[in-house]
Amino acid sequence: MGTPEHAAYCLNALVEAQEQIICAVTQPNRPKGRNLQVKSSPVKELAEKYHIPVLTPEKVKDQSFIDKIKSFAPDLIIAAAYGKILPKEILNTPKFGSINVHASLLPKYRGAAPVQWAIIKGEAETGITIMQMAESLDTGDIILQDKVAIDPEDTTEALLDKIFKQGAQTLLAAIDQIKKGAAKKTPQNESLATYAPLITKESGEINWKKPAAEINNRIRAMVPWPGAHTFYHGKMLKIFKANPVSISKNFMPGEIIGIKENLTVCCEPGAINLMEVQLEGGRKMPAQEFVRGHRLSVRETLPS
Repeated sequence: MGTPEHAAYCLNALVEAQEQIICAVTQPNRPKGRNLQVKSSPVKELAEKYHIPVLTPEKVKDQSFIDKIKSFAPDLIIAAAYGKILPKEILNTPKFGSINVHASLLPKYRGAAPVQWAIIKGEAETGITIMQMAESLDTGDIILQDKVAIDPEDTTEALLDKIFKQGAQTLLAAIDQIKKGAAKKTPQNESLATYAPLITKESGEINWKKPAAEINNRIRAMVPWPGAHTFYHGKMLKIFKANPVSISKNFMPGEIIGIKENLTVCCEPGAINLMEVQLEGGRKMPAQEFVRGHRLSVRETLPS
């Protein structure tokens, strides 16, 4: 059970390991992109490539879907970024229960956006957890974990790619342990639990009164969606790439203090060089191209 591109890494690993896959479950086709074309999920596309039956239920609590899963009599259900919470009746159906591939080192960063929040918080590492699924979200026993370093330039997009490429192999190792009856299930330490709530469009708004390093973390965390943003002459200006720098003088937060070599904006403390931006209604471009096209000047101030 999975939906996006990084979940497809897990499905591909299972196919290459010659595991018997009864069916793939993914979210229904959705409109995507500027033209809102209806597209299949990456998991569905991969499953169809390998001639694996695909189910796309609108509601996982519908009895017809539950009965369908039961009719398969599966040994194991595997979820990886599926995007829906499974009812207890489904979780308890398989012989060996249901497991989840979660993109953090649980119990840290339970919830919908563990990768984004690990970057926002400035973590140096995160990881992958293979866990037994429970009714409460991300609270089940831990079967296996692997660490993944967070590089200073990593965006959510890049880090998800790293985590799930590693996670696909961690998943295979966990399945091997389950088959052999050797899986060690370790309860999570509730006192160490932290949470990673859903990211919204508003999560991307930049507060220039924050330190430069914090702002840069938020910019990286919002790639590819929703994009960190500020406003320029009333229009949303998305920022996709930046670099924090030190400055010797004090300026107002949000003040543009450099436009020649870099588009540099003052923070509190420090400053940040904007490298790739997109003005509302326009295309993504290097910040220097944006400066030339809009005649920016120093001392202009972006809103906090």
